Amino acid sequence: MVQHYVTLLSALLCGGHVAQAFYLPGVNPQSFADGDPVKLKVNKMTSSQTLLPLDYYRLPYCQPEGGPKMDNENLGEFLAGDRIESSPYRLRMKEDMYCEQLCITNLGRGEAKGVSPNKMVRAIRKNYHNNWIVDNLSSATKVEDETTVTTRYWQGFPIGFIASDTMKAYVHNHVNIEIQYHAVETETDKFRIVRFVVEPFSIKHDFAPAEDDDDDATDTDSVTNFKVAEIENPIASCNPLIKDDRKEHTNYDMVYGRGRDPQLASGKVLFTYDVKWTENKELHWASRWDVYLSMDNAIPDKVHWLSIANSLVIVFVLTAMIAAILVRNLRRDFHRYNRLATDEEKAEDLEEFGWKLVHADVFRPPSFSPLLLSVACGSGAQILCMAIATLLFSAMGFLSPANRGALLMAQLLLY
Repeated sequence: MVQHYVTLLSALLCGGHVAQAFYLPGVNPQSFADGDPVKLKVNKMTSSQTLLPLDYYRLPYCQPEGGPKMDNENLGEFLAGDRIESSPYRLRMKEDMYCEQLCITNLGRGEAKGVSPNKMVRAIRKNYHNNWIVDNLSSATKVEDETTVTTRYWQGFPIGFIASDTMKAYVHNHVNIEIQYHAVETETDKFRIVRFVVEPFSIKHDFAPAEDDDDDATDTDSVTNFKVAEIENPIASCNPLIKDDRKEHTNYDMVYGRGRDPQLASGKVLFTYDVKWTENKELHWASRWDVYLSMDNAIPDKVHWLSIANSLVIVFVLTAMIAAILVRNLRRDFHRYNRLATDEEKAEDLEEFGWKLVHADVFRPPSFSPLLLSVACGSGAQILCMAIATLLFSAMGFLSPANRGALLMAQLLLY
């Protein structure tokens, strides 16, 4: 028997030694060849101003053909509120794309005094962020201005912004999807994704719907020549007269050049995107999540004081109500036991009632289980053991954020 356990322990140690090249034990990386389709998925939208998440397709975003499809989720993802769905963005490994058109959608009525704003405007004013996923890697965001380019690894990017001068809401209708990859050493002509960054822009496209739209398209996997509109004022990356080998990806100077305006979050809007692939030989798949674990606190931890105050008030009110009921019943019992009994009550041989019915059970020591176990369970030792075991498995790499929902599932199982 002892030899069996020694053999099993040796096998586990050897297996761990073989798997030490992977960041997460039990999860294999996905490799892509040139031209392989790469799925971009969308998750719930989150905000730093409200605790309520928002489904991505609750807003009038472009939808994939046949409608969005829900991704398979485990119990932990479901409890965390994740809603991972498919998207209409078409990506292929190592194939750059310039100002690819996605769709034309109507965001609703414009902002005016006395008029209720549309869904997109309300979401922008609540500072909602999109959370996209490529190869199970959450999107980082790149912020660019006249002097600096900052990449912040919060999970997501803002859906729009509020102009400081006009105080109107503008939507980010163009994104630069920048994906870094590196070659697989053990496989020929195979590559792995190690970084996923999104740079949002707001571009006002003056356009006319194209006559040959995608209604008659038969190849749903095609990523070229997908046109839904004729852009009348194209920026350099959207200009069809410039060949792809001479084009540049959308940048700050193109978007905010003279005569260019951002896109208001109202009316019909054309959504476009760029895809840029860059090889990163220094970053390996096993350490691609490290930058997320050491993020620079780009989104400050905003304490929701109103929610905390509301919860405390509810707790105090309920506690006061229960205490008042218990004190009232206890006083009534004391009053009944302390007063002199009448002849009729003595004749009826008054039975015990109230708290005296349970006093023998409350103060009785446990007969089967040890007293220490009862005290430990009552004082929260079970929760403490669950927290220690969760931290231990997290330190070993089994509960990495790359494995979505694993943390909650482990906590429930260990509890």
